[in-house]
Amino acid sequence: MADTLLELKGEYDSFLRQERYGHVDRISTAIDDYAHRSRNLKVEGWGCPRVNISMSELRSFEQLSKRLRHDPLRHMRALEAACHEIAQESRPGYDKNGIQIKVALSGPIGAKPLSPRGLNSAMLRQLVAVEGVATKVSAIKPKVVKSVHYCPATKQHSERSYVDSTDPHLGLHAVDNNGREQPDRLINITPSVYPTKDKDGNLLETEFGLSEFKDHQTITLQEMPEKAPMGQLPRSIELVLDHDLVDKIKPGDRVQVVGVYRALAPGGATGRKSHQGVFKTVVLVNNVQILGRDSSQLTFSPEDVRRIKELGKREDILDILGRSISPSIHGHEVIKKALALQLLSGCEKNLKNGTHLRGDINILMVGDPSTAKSQLLRSAMMIAPLAVSTTGKGSSGVGLTAAVTSDPDTNERRLEAGAMVLADRGLVCVDEFDKMGENDRVAIHEAMEQQTVTIAKAGIHASLNARCSVLAAANPVYGQYDRTQRMQANIGLPDSLLSRFDLLFVVLDQMDPETDRKISNHVILGHRYRPEHGAAGHDSDYDDDDSDDEEDNIGGKSTKVHSVWQRNRHATEDDEEDDELDPNYSTSKNDILQHDFLRKYLHFAKSRPSSRSLELTDGAREFIANRYAEMRCRQDERTLPVTARTLETVIRLASAHAKARLSDKVEAEPDCKVAMDLLSFALYHEHGEAVHGLNSPKHEGVSEDDDAASTTPVAVSDSSEVEEADLDPPASKKQKTATTTSTSTSASTVNQEELRSRVFAEIQMHDGEIKMEDLCTDLEDREDLEELIDSLVSDGRLHKDDGVLYMM
Repeated sequence: MADTLLELKGEYDSFLRQERYGHVDRISTAIDDYAHRSRNLKVEGWGCPRVNISMSELRSFEQLSKRLRHDPLRHMRALEAACHEIAQESRPGYDKNGIQIKVALSGPIGAKPLSPRGLNSAMLRQLVAVEGVATKVSAIKPKVVKSVHYCPATKQHSERSYVDSTDPHLGLHAVDNNGREQPDRLINITPSVYPTKDKDGNLLETEFGLSEFKDHQTITLQEMPEKAPMGQLPRSIELVLDHDLVDKIKPGDRVQVVGVYRALAPGGATGRKSHQGVFKTVVLVNNVQILGRDSSQLTFSPEDVRRIKELGKREDILDILGRSISPSIHGHEVIKKALALQLLSGCEKNLKNGTHLRGDINILMVGDPSTAKSQLLRSAMMIAPLAVSTTGKGSSGVGLTAAVTSDPDTNERRLEAGAMVLADRGLVCVDEFDKMGENDRVAIHEAMEQQTVTIAKAGIHASLNARCSVLAAANPVYGQYDRTQRMQANIGLPDSLLSRFDLLFVVLDQMDPETDRKISNHVILGHRYRPEHGAAGHDSDYDDDDSDDEEDNIGGKSTKVHSVWQRNRHATEDDEEDDELDPNYSTSKNDILQHDFLRKYLHFAKSRPSSRSLELTDGAREFIANRYAEMRCRQDERTLPVTARTLETVIRLASAHAKARLSDKVEAEPDCKVAMDLLSFALYHEHGEAVHGLNSPKHEGVSEDDDAASTTPVAVSDSSEVEEADLDPPASKKQKTATTTSTSTSASTVNQEELRSRVFAEIQMHDGEIKMEDLCTDLEDREDLEELIDSLVSDGRLHKDDGVLYMM
């Protein structure tokens, strides 16, 4: 190991001049880029040129990387000195303003990047790579490096250099003009106060124009929420950035930084002295890398890509994704499919005039307690690559958006990111949305539509990105859903906020013996399994033991071929009886995707380059325009206001379905049809065929007439959203279908949709109430009418008392 600074510099000089790496060209390019940037800004000496050097390249050169990790400050001084010498050869005079080239280290530092929780005292003064979320960002302040003073009495100039506890050269030996270390001189902390008199007592004047300053900024880096242990507060570490590294990180950014982990000397940057031997620790940043929205770094094998592309060709892909989300929850088929589309999202657009059209889908679930709303939120969080969870009662408006706080050490103002800013490019789950205060809900209006958070307070004006999807759950105003009240009275949220939600699902807890039996069987089945190795909290949604893996014997060794499918172990006996093998794909409706493969499929479908801007076909445009015009005429029966935002909702849902099919075009069939059926269910509680699997290959005994009848309104979702119009109709419906197909339809049979509209029209003509015997008196066969009335009563749209119908 080299001992002197000159020997270290010689080793790094030999490394930098290796032609295979091209470091000489990189140094010249860095200087040229810096000169070009300075000319554009018309500021000389701003920042410094910085060349990127990979640790992987250093590792192959006499173990320089290992020595650099353990003694980074001394080795960085030698490395930058070698770069400075090469820069003077290729670009003479580049340092005329006193600027010297800096080095940015990249590549793997150790086995893997650390979180703030992983830093400990054994890593002090070592090179580390830390990743996390920037929560607090201070303002950029100038820090004095050298001050120049003039004495009018003696006509002399004097200089003074300043070193604080964050200086990377603190504790090293001083260097003379020849580049040699002086063993008898150490660089120590200097007072930060300007001298006002010389040694003879003469007054001094500070020449600020000749003094040198550097930009300085501090950032609080917090460990990623999804990586923090359950039940523990996230840990944080303070970052110190200087020179050109400032202003590269905004609140909410996910970053990986390379730097030196150091303990600040007492009485240093903060001016406080420690009396207990506990010092503040920081990371002196050397390089900054902004991470993508998916920091989990899913890996795709060629076999994964092949299976994903094969799965994307299936017509029932949305059914597969829906039933693979939280299989431990019985029913909720429509909501699960909506969650799958939310995780895929639509296509955002940034117009030339600066207008931003969001592509993220917002969903609100309102319903009775114990209807699995919170569990669905947790399931979406487990699948989403980036998710932040919060509750309405435990969150404030600034906690969801952003806040201006004061630094406890320097008392300067800082911008602190909230939940929606931290979840940029991810998902925000807000439980108990109805418990949030009115003033706090107003704060998220801008974040939900414009997807930005604007702060203008305490002298700070900033706009932060909050490009996230919102998944919220709320209870009705009265605790239980009151069927005697209108929909808006039960929800209790203003239309200005409801219009920002693309889909609103009303989930009711209705008493039905058959449905309750299915739910109880499903819940009891989930308690039949013992947690793996007796561990508490074992995830019962997915079990690798039930997967369709096959074992092959190759060369005397057993190799396991992993399948993407697994059997839904929560399937009840009724599900097994109705289970049918799809002849086209050799899978049944009780087969679900494994959790890891489901995350891979959604990530692959969402992040494809072609999925960022999908083409809307002419047929899709016409289909959306016609159906939107029809919806505007039915506003008296809706749960959400039908506005121009609803039109964008249809486009977002259709684009998300096209992503699920791995298609580059949004088509009328099936993309727009699925989007409209989902929206119809959310707005009017209508069970469209596209979202219930009826667009799949027809099952035996199901006729075209039965498909058309499936769009008639039925009961609003029960406690688990079990739709009787699923893939296999009930026995009574099959018998009715068979009769319909074998005999001709009677001429007096009234279309269900027309009959429904007529019923509402006659009740409105009689001021909202009418006797059953006075309703549709011209109908001879009143069996269909009574069946429709029973359905509307159970749906909560009508109330029947002593033969009198009341509109709800």
